[in-house]
Amino acid sequence: MDVADDFVEIATDVLPLDAWHRARGGRMVEFAGYWMPVQYNGEGGGIIAEHGWTRSHAGLFDVSHMGQLEVSGDGSAAALEALLPIDLSTLKPGRQRYSLLLDEDGGVLDDLMLTNAAHHWYLVVNGATKWDDIAHMREHLPDAITLTHLDDDALLALQGPEAAQALARIGLVPMNDGWPAIEAMTFMQAGPFLWGDVPLRVSRSGYTGEDGYEISVPADHAVALADALCAQPEVKPIGLGARDSLRLEAGLPLYGHDLSPETDPVGADLAFAINKRRRTSGGFPGADRVLKLLAAGAPRQRVGLLLEGRQAAREGALVFAGQTEIGTLTSGGFSPTLERPIAMAFVDAAHTAPGTSLDIEVRGKRLPATVTPLPFVPHRYHRKGAAA
Repeated sequence: MDVADDFVEIATDVLPLDAWHRARGGRMVEFAGYWMPVQYNGEGGGIIAEHGWTRSHAGLFDVSHMGQLEVSGDGSAAALEALLPIDLSTLKPGRQRYSLLLDEDGGVLDDLMLTNAAHHWYLVVNGATKWDDIAHMREHLPDAITLTHLDDDALLALQGPEAAQALARIGLVPMNDGWPAIEAMTFMQAGPFLWGDVPLRVSRSGYTGEDGYEISVPADHAVALADALCAQPEVKPIGLGARDSLRLEAGLPLYGHDLSPETDPVGADLAFAINKRRRTSGGFPGADRVLKLLAAGAPRQRVGLLLEGRQAAREGALVFAGQTEIGTLTSGGFSPTLERPIAMAFVDAAHTAPGTSLDIEVRGKRLPATVTPLPFVPHRYHRKGAAA
């Protein structure tokens, strides 16, 4: 299967870096309503090479298709807590947290990142769902709360063990007194910076399992910033193909594949996103069902699978225990780091113990697989107390 087949939708818009990608040899595909590079035929060297470069140096990803939102106004914390299973009283200014937008039955409408920006809340939602998210939030937020779509901003992700030294070299300056320098930030810290006179929002986070940053930049400065970063010897542009293989190795779910309204936070192994107070107070969409699942366990759960041999299995493949169908693959592919095929699947709870032997059916053939803990490749986030 051509890797581009996994990224085909109907493009309706052009992102700020579209011409930049094409000039650098980006192989453009339709994804989430936009043209985006799946790989770079020249500079990047292909998906496996781009994957390896990110693991050992620093890769620059264009994630401007994502939705960037601001929520503000008196009572905005309570309004967001009515939509998300999060405890915002524990989220200090300059900190970021993963959360979930749930429907009334506890199904996952989207997963997102939320930052306490002191005077407002900054959210990053998935590109394929952002218009539905905006409509849902505008419908359910009180009239006194302002929801702003930051559609004039691009979003870049710089990921890899050398990301900090490359980003520090281009001269970002914290806008807030007492705020740490770029290289001194820790995982899930976020704050405003200046690059010359250009305002940026920077968080130390990302979707690869590696240390790195996400940088929100006004769209008319996106090309200059991308050029400045790729002028650093550690940095190369990286496409959607390696982004997907990296997040799969990191055991991170992808909305529309591993997450959907048919999945719940408990079965998806995302119960950590339901904060302690919310487990007793409830008060979020689907709380009755979700709290029952927290107590009793979900009937189907997301697991990692290591496949034998070299053949990869893809989304939709059925999972068997003996002759009994017990689940479905939601993500799968070849792991460049482990040099073997890996997958994630939802399977019946009785078959989720690490070491359990299962089979995956691909084109009428059964591929042996073993349940394994996630992530497949250990995360290397720069957490508080870690060496620089």
